[in-house]
Amino acid sequence: MKRQRGHKARLYLTPSQAVMAEGQGHAARAMWNLVHDWWTMLPKDKRNLAAADQAIRQGRKDLPWLGALPAQAAQQVLKTYFRAWVNCWEGRAEAPTFKSRFRSRMAVDIPQGRDLQIVRLGRRWGRMWAPKIGHVLFRWTKDLSVGKRADKLNKVTGARLVREADGWYVVFRVQTEVPEPELHAGPTVGIDRGIAKPLALSDGSFREHGPWLTPGEAERLRRLEKAKEHKRRTRKKGEEISNRLARTYDQIAQLRATAKRRAVDWQHKTTTELAETFSRIGVEDLTITNMVKSARGTVENPGAQVRQKVGLNRAIAQEAWGRTVTLLEYKTAERGGQVVKVPAPNTSRRCSACGFITPGSRETQARFVCKADGCGYEANADTNASRNIDHAAGSTVSGRGDFGVARSAKRQPLTTPHAA
Repeated sequence: MKRQRGHKARLYLTPSQAVMAEGQGHAARAMWNLVHDWWTMLPKDKRNLAAADQAIRQGRKDLPWLGALPAQAAQQVLKTYFRAWVNCWEGRAEAPTFKSRFRSRMAVDIPQGRDLQIVRLGRRWGRMWAPKIGHVLFRWTKDLSVGKRADKLNKVTGARLVREADGWYVVFRVQTEVPEPELHAGPTVGIDRGIAKPLALSDGSFREHGPWLTPGEAERLRRLEKAKEHKRRTRKKGEEISNRLARTYDQIAQLRATAKRRAVDWQHKTTTELAETFSRIGVEDLTITNMVKSARGTVENPGAQVRQKVGLNRAIAQEAWGRTVTLLEYKTAERGGQVVKVPAPNTSRRCSACGFITPGSRETQARFVCKADGCGYEANADTNASRNIDHAAGSTVSGRGDFGVARSAKRQPLTTPHAA
């Protein structure tokens, strides 16, 4: 079967190349905003790709600074914008909006793979061609189907240059032909995602990590945050950001980018190990956006324990539960397994041994002791929840629903090898 994946590599640009890349990134963002204004101002019966393409061509003639963006990259901005509307119409995303200069990430598309001219220079270095920038070096960390190894089914179909807080990266679109995966014969598992225990498995094990920043880096981040607030308080309203404040913002962003890279690295390694070990992985079907909503409230009805909720939201965001499931889904599918999402209600309240929900069984945040007559099952609370998730994943009910709510007073049948 044909498989399409992305591969991200670090770019090493010269100072002049970095200036040109940033010019293209700003032009691409401005092109998006111009297309957005043009699209939203026109009547619905006059909105079409042909008219938008003509408007882009005319805009590149009237605004010379848009010429910094290659023509194919400008066309890709239009395609991406139209795809954003399609995703909105089909209910997969919100409507596209204006891209702010300081809140959006600079990105430039290279839609044609043949324009990249990728060459491997050594064990750790590769070279590619970026339109209007020239030959640039990138870190070679994965074998790419280039040169004589490329064919119709195994090739690099395109790329995107992305500006991160710590520099420029290139994301290659890689197409490969792989055999159909055989059915995974491994055991099943349920996974409970948490904060104290990032991943608790139904076999009693845990997947944990330490802080993403070293003590020295964390202290430096704290000092930078304190300096940022001091400089913001001294700045008058409407006054431009000073160079020192802008530099402080950049230093904070670099430290946070370092923490994110380490988190993504841990998630990739952990999910790969889980996908190779287990045939079916059960996870809770969580609506994370609702879980991290602010508790501040309004002036008339202020929220309670706002600072505690802010800390909880920050901890949930740092664990990136949604990204973990996304990685598991495609990695298990590649290995013949599957990820089953089960409803979340009562997974932490029900006893995984007897199936009853008894008040007071959750003695502490970390300990579960069943209070049902004749049971007395004891386990880590997260392990108990993961066992319930594995049981539910093996049943015929999955997806969002009221599983475990309507039957909260009854015994839930156990249908997996974990059943007592």
